[in-house]
Amino acid sequence: MDNNGKINYVEWPARELEKTKAFFEQAFDWLFVDYGPDYAAIQGAGLDGGFFRSEQQANSASGSALIVIYSKALEQALENVENAGGVIVKPIFSFPGGRRFHFTCPSGNEYAVWSE
Repeated sequence: MDNNGKINYVEWPARELEKTKAFFEQAFDWLFVDYGPDYAAIQGAGLDGGFFRSEQQANSASGSALIVIYSKALEQALENVENAGGVIVKPIFSFPGGRRFHFTCPSGNEYAVWSE
């Protein structure tokens, strides 16, 4: 497969790096590989990426790209996010093609989860 010109890695800021890793481990079963105290690469998220220590936040209101995670069971995903310490910023709503909700992680970054 020719990967030239294709997105293959995404990085997010994380002011609470350890809490953010713990959140995604609990909520979505992601794994991490630490590269020093200020960077953690993500494994098992569907797209390679990582978190870097930063005071910045990524959210759609400030023009950041919105990372959207797929779930077969949207209500269960919402419960997992809440149980792991995420904050629901937009409850489940319908959109053309499915339903979704938005949340922030412990570092304040905004994400969405969608399902058909």
